[in-house]
Amino acid sequence: MEDPFSARDTDKPGLLAQERPGDNAAPLSVGELSLRLKRMVEGEFGHVRIKGEISGYKRAASGHVYLCLKDESAVIDGVMWRGAAASLPFRPEDGIEVVVTGKLTTYPGRSKYQIVVDRMELAGAGALMALLEKRRATLAAEGLFDAGRKQALPFLPRVIGVVTSPTGAVIRDILHRLEDRCPCHVIVWPVKVQGEGAAQEVAAAVRGFDALPAEGGPVARPDLVIVARGGGSIEDLWAFNEEVVVRAVAECSIPIVSAVGHETDTSLCDHAADLRAPTPTAAAEIAVPVRAELAENVATLGLRAERCARRYQERARERLAALVRVLPRRDSLLGPQRQRADDLAGRLSRGLERRAMTARGTLDRAGGALRPALLDQRIAGARVALRSADRLAGAAVRTLNDARVTLERRGGALRPVLVGRALARARDRVEALERVRVANDPNAPLKKGYAFVEARATGRVVADTGAARAAGALVLRFADGAIDARVERPGGKPYPKHQPEQPSLL
Repeated sequence: MEDPFSARDTDKPGLLAQERPGDNAAPLSVGELSLRLKRMVEGEFGHVRIKGEISGYKRAASGHVYLCLKDESAVIDGVMWRGAAASLPFRPEDGIEVVVTGKLTTYPGRSKYQIVVDRMELAGAGALMALLEKRRATLAAEGLFDAGRKQALPFLPRVIGVVTSPTGAVIRDILHRLEDRCPCHVIVWPVKVQGEGAAQEVAAAVRGFDALPAEGGPVARPDLVIVARGGGSIEDLWAFNEEVVVRAVAECSIPIVSAVGHETDTSLCDHAADLRAPTPTAAAEIAVPVRAELAENVATLGLRAERCARRYQERARERLAALVRVLPRRDSLLGPQRQRADDLAGRLSRGLERRAMTARGTLDRAGGALRPALLDQRIAGARVALRSADRLAGAAVRTLNDARVTLERRGGALRPVLVGRALARARDRVEALERVRVANDPNAPLKKGYAFVEARATGRVVADTGAARAAGALVLRFADGAIDARVERPGGKPYPKHQPEQPSLL
């Protein structure tokens, strides 16, 4: 019988996996092989430093960071766990050359190897400057550094907020300079100015000042904010180049002065601020003016205002004197008006006398034989006279008003006492005329309780009891209206009607 495992059949693959003569290695599972590779790689490369360019940087929702490091010839995947990523002193970006420290390991799920990064640093000052320039270009493209966004600083701020370290020499220099120039209320928000977490603290301080209420809050809202730090290397000032600080400064509604580093130091915070100061001391000088100079300027302006007021007063006095010289004399200006007023007063007096004499004669003629017809005639004549007096009084009032207007127009610069006296005399004359008119009003007695008695049939005035009995039906006319009445005997019977005697005219 032929051996099924003869030599000529050992190299041929069979349908089922079988052990072959001389094979002393049992087959490994994929997991076992991956585990051996993982142990070997981690044992051989437990601590390595790699220099390369970041590519495909991505931060997961869990906080872990995934990236690739590459150079001209190769690429290696990398991962940084959340704890190490939180302590990074800068924000990694694609294209930045870095030096990472960690260990190599494998990822069996994809049969690939990768580096677990424990520490990441920029590969020299050139890489740091490249990152700074790239970030500056990105933020500038968003408009955070535009001049149109910058606010004007207040001339004399009442409250100044300072974001800096409370233990450094910067805050002492600022306070001392403010005290020398113009003392004001200063609120210090203490922060770390370098190291881990410094950028977050500075940004939180700026946003905290901006969130203070304008009025009524427990802490006064600053009119100006100074973000300050002393000089140092670019690594020391890197917190003020972080994007979180730049955005907080650019979005602040309070004017901000950036005083980071010395005169030659420039940070992205300086570009985003409303004004850059070369030093913290210079920021204090920019923030407030010199109080002594303000007092001197106020005094100088007061003297100038006083001289201007005095000069205007002198010129006004000169113009007034010139106008007084060219004004006409009082007598020549008021002469025609005086003569006209005297003429009107004489005419008014004579008219009143003639009217009184005529009225007295009429009363004397009609007093002995008053008849209804005569009384009607007298009332009609009195009404005509009253209308005439009204016209005369209206003419006098218009004349007086014309004279007053003329006097006011042409005699504005004259003495008001003399004009007032003339007006008072004319007013007295008009009032006297008005009293005469009221005294001659035939309807005036009605207001005192008297009444006209008229026959309803004829409408004539009834002057005696006989005419009233003859009329029978009467009309009693009072000041506010008329009522009907009837004359009856004591027993309630009317008097017999008879033809009244016709009145005789005088």
